[in-house]
Amino acid sequence: MDDKLRPLTLGEILDRTTRLYRHNFWTFAGVAAVPMVAMFGVGVPFGAAMGFMGVFKTGQTTITGAVIGLIALAVLIGLPVLLVASVVSQASLTKTAIGTHMGQKIKVREAIKSVWPRFWNYLGLIVMLALLVVMVPSVVIFLSVAGYGALSILVRGGAAFFMALVILIVTAALVYMVWRWLCYCMAMSACIVEEKNAWQSIRRANLLSKGTRGRIFVMYLLVMAIAFVIAMIADILMLIVIAILTALGGSKFGPVATVVGLILGFLARVIMQILIQPVPVIALVLFYFDQRVRKEGYDIELMMEQAGLTSQAETARPAEPGLPAAPEFRPVPGSPLTPYFEPGAGTDNLKEQ
Repeated sequence: MDDKLRPLTLGEILDRTTRLYRHNFWTFAGVAAVPMVAMFGVGVPFGAAMGFMGVFKTGQTTITGAVIGLIALAVLIGLPVLLVASVVSQASLTKTAIGTHMGQKIKVREAIKSVWPRFWNYLGLIVMLALLVVMVPSVVIFLSVAGYGALSILVRGGAAFFMALVILIVTAALVYMVWRWLCYCMAMSACIVEEKNAWQSIRRANLLSKGTRGRIFVMYLLVMAIAFVIAMIADILMLIVIAILTALGGSKFGPVATVVGLILGFLARVIMQILIQPVPVIALVLFYFDQRVRKEGYDIELMMEQAGLTSQAETARPAEPGLPAAPEFRPVPGSPLTPYFEPGAGTDNLKEQ
């Protein structure tokens, strides 16, 4: 496959991303749907239970202990399930993208099943990425906003200055998030292909991303633009459905039309997430291999491996480099040049026959 044996431009990477996605659409869509199915599986029962308890009734303001306990139980069960589903989805999508890039045909079940042997490595990687990219800047933003609130109460004047300072801090934190993600976004590919642990994968991604972070940023801008257009279309269709149902049923079916429109809008956004999520994953895999080709000559290594030359080169390579061995001396019996020792007193006991 020529595309993985040479450096690619941004346009070529985007074109190959489209082709890989189109030729393996159902596999990518099936893997991307895993966290959504898990979210529905956990959210629907708890939502139905809250509906039976009257949480969603109009004018309901009293929150009982049973409702609080149900919400806490939903959070305790839902967050771990969603985290596991997200890890499986991300790792499976990356594995599928790697396999399709290498010319393999991978099924949804095979991609998901291949994640479990190294699940804890992938989980640790995602948690570490969340801490480095999201948690630290989020703490800074929270502290700056909370500090502004406290200062605005204690100090009467200077509110405009403090507000400008908070806006500057928040903007810097957001820029830091974007920059750190551009540095670490290829960590999952490094973790899978090179079988590294979480911290090694992050360091490896930071090294490989140098020189291509601008191209990755442009790729994400294009994906966000596509997602925005699809979301706008979904919202317009939802409003059209609500308007039609309201016009046909009058005020009697107005609330029903609103609920139906909200459900359709939610389903449209879920489908959009399933369709869009594989695109940046495939592109990041292509960026990972492209950077290895540019920085490490991975194309030559891959061709040598396919030709079977790697094992031959390793076999011919000496185990330990060193000085050449001295020639072995073998005495010839009866030769006048063969020395011998004669025991006795004195310092020179070496004679010739």
